[in-house]
Amino acid sequence: MTELLFVYNANSGLLNATVDFFHKIISPSTYACSLCAVTYGNQGIRPDWREFVADLPVKTTFLHRDELRKLHPELAHYPLPAAFRRDAAGPWRLFLTNFELDHSDLPALMRLVRNQVEADVNQAASQRSVS
Repeated sequence: MTELLFVYNANSGLLNATVDFFHKIISPSTYACSLCAVTYGNQGIRPDWREFVADLPVKTTFLHRDELRKLHPELAHYPLPAAFRRDAAGPWRLFLTNFELDHSDLPALMRLVRNQVEADVNQAASQRSVS
């Protein structure tokens, strides 16, 4: 089974969330986390994104920059935001780069994720049928 890990270019915690909330409103063009900006609005997580993630056929986890450094220090050198994937017992691999995330609106992000996940599922199915 494939697992996805999305990492925000922001730190966790209530104070950081509050600062980020106002930063997105006051100066959205200088806000550092395009993943946050695309998937969250002023009222919280965007309903389309919440539904999309819930319908994915893979486990999906979200972390903040500081959480990534603690839980997966081997990934901390990647520019954020980013998304990673791994198979059942394999290592994490880059799934979506910060460039892809920085240049995607919500529909484009969902298409990118859907296309990649479907390709992985199809590849796994064809490998099983060959065995």
